[in-house]
Amino acid sequence: MSPARPTVQVIGRRLEPADHRLRDFLTRADQPYDFYEPDSPEALDLLGRHAIAEARLPVVIDGDQVFNGATIEALAEAWGGFQPPARAHYDLAIVGAGPAGLGAAVYAASDGLSTIVFERDIPGGQASHTSMIENFFGFPDGIEGAHLARMAARQAERFGAELILLRGVTGGHWDDETRWHFELAGDVEVTADVAVAAPGMEWRRLDVEGLDELLDRGVYYGAGRSEAATCTGDDVVVVGAGNSAGQAVMSFADAGARVTMVVRGDVLGRTMSGYLVDRIGEHPGIDVRLRTQVREVHADHERLRAVTIEDAAGAVERRPADGLFLCIGGEPRTGWADAAGVRLDRAGYVLTGPDLLEAGNRPEGWPLDRDPLALETSVPGLFAAGDVRSGSTKRVAGAVGEGAMAVALAHRRLAELAAAV
Repeated sequence: MSPARPTVQVIGRRLEPADHRLRDFLTRADQPYDFYEPDSPEALDLLGRHAIAEARLPVVIDGDQVFNGATIEALAEAWGGFQPPARAHYDLAIVGAGPAGLGAAVYAASDGLSTIVFERDIPGGQASHTSMIENFFGFPDGIEGAHLARMAARQAERFGAELILLRGVTGGHWDDETRWHFELAGDVEVTADVAVAAPGMEWRRLDVEGLDELLDRGVYYGAGRSEAATCTGDDVVVVGAGNSAGQAVMSFADAGARVTMVVRGDVLGRTMSGYLVDRIGEHPGIDVRLRTQVREVHADHERLRAVTIEDAAGAVERRPADGLFLCIGGEPRTGWADAAGVRLDRAGYVLTGPDLLEAGNRPEGWPLDRDPLALETSVPGLFAAGDVRSGSTKRVAGAVGEGAMAVALAHRRLAELAAAV
């Protein structure tokens, strides 16, 4: 995505799934936009000025360029999102462009390593869904997750890292213990001497009957700036008790929504930063329900209208809901690990460094005459960083730090490979 793009105009319907996904993409890409319902005076004026006789929603107007029936793929291609790798081999390949992957990319490229980053979506990972990060070092007024990710991506590219966006890795293997092969869509393959796995997490799913049918029709995983901006006066339910849930609750309440926060546990501060707990407790527009779970969702004309919640005593209550936002943590993206020979802990997170040792012994099949390095996986030269790693802090600052540390350790592995030649 090219930097510092001007504001675009979007015409669509707020609760149409395709329109919501497009706005979510623009928000997480840190692309400014104005949004209009198709029957609004502003939309009718735009359609007339650009001679759009039959609007296929969503419509995106970017200066003189019109995307009638706009798709994420069409916008990304027009804005330079689809770029092939510039070379066949790199010193370092990074899978994932969340905080850990971007942290690794900045430090690797600034160290002079040829660096490529693969990301199946856009930069930011789950942090790009965060409306405001207020405890990140150096930003006393806080910073939106999407904006932080965009700045980090630009910084990595300025140092020479290549970001291959909206194209995930379709396959890969380790060749003769010295080289990594990565396959991309379109029969593209690149190799690298060392690699960092930073694929992050995917949202944990809530098992409630009928919920999946309402995705993007009032039910959403995560909550970013695009949602809060359109929820003034709405009844909103947020499920979760971590920082992402707390930030979402504050964002909706500050935008004028009536917010119910549903928390399964008996205390709010166990997994949430203290400053968020204090702000939520002081806000008159937030109703916190502890020891409570969502049991049912209720729809009308394929739109969410209400939810039924139940507390630990068995009391059941139906509450109006224009939006249900699920911020209930995530599961590590480790579906690739078994084929790569990467060991996981019981919860499915990647084991690294000392955690791989069994009674002080190196893991079975470890080929080197040394222990695995601190963030090194059970495969030499493959490092894990961020939320996917067993024992990580699951915080943005921690992920960035692990990305930087992975690069320092990658230098040691590169030195080993050079000495072996």
